[in-house]
Amino acid sequence: MLDRIPSASEIKRAPKALLHDHLDGGLRAQTVIDLAREIGYNGLPADHAPELATWFHEAADSGSLERYLETFAHTVAVMQTAESLARVARESAIDLASDGVVYAEIRFAPELHTEKGLKHVEVIDAVLRGFREGEVIAAAQGTPIRMEGLLIAMRHAAKSSAIAELVVAYRDRGIVGFDIAGAEAGFPPTRHLDAFEYLRRENAHFTIHAGEGFGLPSIWEAIQWCGAERLGHGVRIMDDIVKVGDRYELGRLASYVRDRRVPLELCPSSNLQTGAAPSIAEHPIGALAKLRFRVTVNTDNRLMSQTSMSREMSLLVDAFGWTLADLQRVTVNAMKSAFIPFEERLAIIEKIVKPGYAAL
Repeated sequence: MLDRIPSASEIKRAPKALLHDHLDGGLRAQTVIDLAREIGYNGLPADHAPELATWFHEAADSGSLERYLETFAHTVAVMQTAESLARVARESAIDLASDGVVYAEIRFAPELHTEKGLKHVEVIDAVLRGFREGEVIAAAQGTPIRMEGLLIAMRHAAKSSAIAELVVAYRDRGIVGFDIAGAEAGFPPTRHLDAFEYLRRENAHFTIHAGEGFGLPSIWEAIQWCGAERLGHGVRIMDDIVKVGDRYELGRLASYVRDRRVPLELCPSSNLQTGAAPSIAEHPIGALAKLRFRVTVNTDNRLMSQTSMSREMSLLVDAFGWTLADLQRVTVNAMKSAFIPFEERLAIIEKIVKPGYAAL
C-alpha cells in the first residue's frame, strides 16, 4: 500500500530523482578543509568539519538570496584544479547514491573554476570524470546512480552563448542541459536571449533559475520570452494564485504553467534560507502539489542547507502528511522532466522507481 505515511527508513530506501543540485553547494565540509589545505587557502571561517558545516548553514540562513550566494566564495575557491573538481564530483555521486538517489542532474558553472588557468573544457572533463568514477564506486556499494551534468552561465556575466555552445558540444558526453543562475533582481533572463535561441535551434534542453529571489516577471520572461522547459525553483508562481475559502483561483500565468506541465524544481529548505518561503509548513509546495502542478523535490545546495533528498522528503511528510504515493509522484514527475531521452526516462521509471516503491 503506497497510500500511507512512510517511516524514516522507508524514506531513506525510496528511489529518488534529483533535478536541481549545485556541484559547488554540495561539498562535504571535510573536503572543503582538505582542498583548502592542499592549495594553501586560508580564508575558511573554521578548520574543523562540524564547525565549518555549521558556519555554512548559519551564513546561508539569512533570508536573502544575495547573502546566501556569498557563501559560495569558499567552495569555489577550493575547486580550481582538475583533481579537486573530480573529487567533488565523485563524492557527490557517492553521497547521493547512498541516500537513495538513482538519477541526478548536477549543475555547475565552468566560468567559476578558471582562476588557476583551467579552460572551460578542462573543467567539464574533470567533473564528468568524477561523475563516472563515483558511479562505479556507488554501483560496487550496491547503490547504483546515473549522474548527468547541466552547465550554468552566470546571469550577471556575458558568457552565456559560449557556455550554450559547450552544452551542444558535450550533449552526448554527459552534459544534458543549460541553466543561468545568480542574483535574479536586475539580471533578467532576457539578457541571454541569444543563448536560448541558439539552444532551441540546436534542439538542446535548458532550465532557468526564476521565481526564487524575484517574482512573476522573472517566471514570465523565462517561459514566454526565453522558452524555458523547466523553472529553477519557480516558487513565486504562488503570487499568481489566490485562496478563496477552501479553493484556489489561478491567474493566467499560473494556469499556463500548470496547463503546459512546466516542471517546478522546488527546493524547500533552500527556499526558507533565501526568504522565498517562511516555513516548511507554509511552503507553496503543499498547495502546488494539491493543485497538481508538476512539482519536483530538490536539495539545491546540500552543504549550505545541511540537507539531503531524504531530509527534504521527511520534512514534507511531516508538514503535509505526504504518503509513499506522494513521494513516488514527485519522483516520477522528476524523471518525466529529466533532460535525457524519453526511452531512458521511461526505463528508470518502470524498472527502478516504481518497483522500488512497490517493494516498500
